[in-house]
Parts: sequence; C-alpha cells; structure tokens
Amino acid sequence: MSSETENPPKHIAIIMDGNGRWAKSRNLPRWKGHEAGAESVREVIDACIEANVQYLTLYAFSTENWNRPKPEVTALMKLLEKFLVSHTSDLQKNNVKLQAIGRLKDLTQGPMNALSKTISETKNNTKLNLILALSYGSREEIVDAVNNIIKLTKEGNLDNTELTTSSFEKHLYTSNIPDPDLLIRTSGEMRISNFLLWQISYSEIFISEKLWPDFNKNDLFEAIDSYNKRDRRYGEV
Repeated sequence: MSSETENPPKHIAIIMDGNGRWAKSRNLPRWKGHEAGAESVREVIDACIEANVQYLTLYAFSTENWNRPKPEVTALMKLLEKFLVSHTSDLQKNNVKLQAIGRLKDLTQGPMNALSKTISETKNNTKLNLILALSYGSREEIVDAVNNIIKLTKEGNLDNTELTTSSFEKHLYTSNIPDPDLLIRTSGEMRISNFLLWQISYSEIFISEKLWPDFNKNDLFEAIDSYNKRDRRYGEV
C-alpha cells in the first residue's frame, strides 16, 4: 500500500491488545510487553500519517485497568509519562495534534502533567489528530454525559427539551471528533471491551491475530486495504 490511497478511513480506532501475552511468551515481565507495545504505537502513528488518516484513537488505559496489580499500574503510568516526554518532539516534527478522552482526573500527577504539556504544545498541529483513551470506559462516558445533561438542566443552562442522538453526543468526550470508520483489535480477541460503544455503531471492524507489540505499519495498511474493499451501507440496502 502507498500513501496515495484513494479513500483512507478518516478515523481509525485501535484496541491495542496482547502486550501481556507477548511478554509471557518470552518469559518477560508484563511491563516489558507494554514497553514493546509503545514502539508499535510509534510505528502506527507514522503509518497513519503516510496513509493520510486524519484521526487515530488508541485505547491506552481503560477504567478497568485500574484493577490490575498495583506494580503493573504504576509501570503503565510511568511508561505513559515517558512516552509523552520522549515523543513530543516527534509529534511536533510530524505535525501531530495530541488529544485525550476519559476520566483524566484519575491519572497520577506525573502522567497528567506530561499529558497537559504535550496537548498544549501540539494544539496547533494539523496533519493527524492522535487521541489517547486514558482511564476510559464507554459506559462511564455515557453515564458522565447523562449526569452532565442533568446538571446543566438543573442549573438552567440547557433547554429542557427532548434529547436527540445529535444533541446527546455533544456531551460525550468525543463531541468534536468524528466517529471511527475503522475499528482494529489485535491479538485475535472478538470483544469490544467497553470501547467507544456509541461511536462505533457503524464502524467497520478488523481483527488482527497479531499481538500488539508485533503489529506494524504493514499490518495497518492491510487493515486499511480490507476497509477499502467493503461496501458501507449504514443499514440501507
């Protein structure tokens, strides 16, 4: 595949699964799998730029991940901070704008500071919108949207009229982000895992058997080629 793809998906979302199994198969600690997975993130960002994808959302840390063993959670937070600090210059060079969705207030201080700094420094970039889903859960997102609507209505800041799908989605974390055209999940698992449940209603789905640390640029291009061969009907004939 070349960067001359006629109709690349505007927005790709990825469930990056398999870091732990990758590490276990090599008799390595789980954090080594997450570290290797960070390199796949870098490669996929480059591939999306080459393919002229406009939005890339990565499921980096779920609300459920907080229930993992404390040493693993700590390692993940440190890896997130390290990734942001070490890759901000690359994001700038490649004209990538960083955004984040989720219950970000739950992040520890180091990663939160690094995230805020990178978001601020890349806010004017225009080539690719990179969205990290952090402390993210789709059910939690929908509940947060409902609670925000209730709050605004009680305060008199929202008309007490019947909701529509269009008016409701304005209260989601992704209110200014188009729905994904293509959802990729690695490691062969056939689950959505509480990821963008509202937004992927009509997304095409591509399952890769590869574990995330083994997923590379060519695998992303394969997913895009598969997407381009499909007929998206959105429920119509």
